[in-house]
Amino acid sequence: MATLKLDYLNETVIKALDFFIKNRPPQVDLNAFKFPLVIGSGNAYNAARVLFANRPAIFANESNLKKTIKSEVPVILEKKMINEVVVISASGEKDSIWEVKLAKKYGLKTILFTCSPNSSAAKIADKIFSFRKLPEPYTYNTSTYLGMLLGVSQEDPFLIREFLSYLNDKLPKSFSSYNSYTFILPDEFEAICSMINVKKDELFGPKLSLRAFSYGEARHAKFVIRDKKELVISFGKNEYFGWPKSRWEIVLAKSTGPGLIMASVYYLIGLIQKNQPNYYKKNIADYCLDYGYKAYRDAKPFDIIVSGN
Repeated sequence: MATLKLDYLNETVIKALDFFIKNRPPQVDLNAFKFPLVIGSGNAYNAARVLFANRPAIFANESNLKKTIKSEVPVILEKKMINEVVVISASGEKDSIWEVKLAKKYGLKTILFTCSPNSSAAKIADKIFSFRKLPEPYTYNTSTYLGMLLGVSQEDPFLIREFLSYLNDKLPKSFSSYNSYTFILPDEFEAICSMINVKKDELFGPKLSLRAFSYGEARHAKFVIRDKKELVISFGKNEYFGWPKSRWEIVLAKSTGPGLIMASVYYLIGLIQKNQPNYYKKNIADYCLDYGYKAYRDAKPFDIIVSGN
């Protein structure tokens, strides 16, 4: 399969921010949710953990939902502590359909956060929060989850756009010369580390080392082996992790929110992607049209470019 002419991830981030500057995401007040079961599949699970990071909630994904809803939810229902489920799904298809059905089977109110208000899951959910999205390559899911984060955090996408320009100006001259890259995030954004690790799988697979840790996690023997060819990118001061001359400290304002962190790391991952062989672009068509979709029951081939709304 020939290499497709698709945007790099950093280009997708810029397009998403420019879109949200002109089309602000709807504001979502999470105080309306008292103690929900929050469900997401794939990177939607990580986005769910970011969205509800400051709220009491139980989290589940496509792998452990059946066990969670059987073992934990009945006890909570008996004590009348929980009566609603929030499903995060950009597409409103695939796993989200059976997740909504299962929640309704237990008598729980179902709320869907989606970018596809006419999707299969949207048709059966009790309530929908609909967000705008742009056409993007399959798996990128940048405008989708970024729009949800901005809707909750109410960060200014223009200021985030300005911060990315600042990062571009501060980019180390040797940025493209490293063999591996590691991000270290403030502890309050720990869930975004998992989103970074998903991007590593999608864009580089086994071809490149791309890691992400919170500051607390980084202390636990993550840097026993230090390498001059590993760039450690920290959002905040880094006195201990990685080769001393292979560190890049990014200064953050105290008011930094999750939208800025997600946009920043996705933007930098896109720059890494741009400097590497086109692993993703050489394989994504075969994944979408040949072997990737077959792991889902009754699924059809995926669109290489996922449509916007």
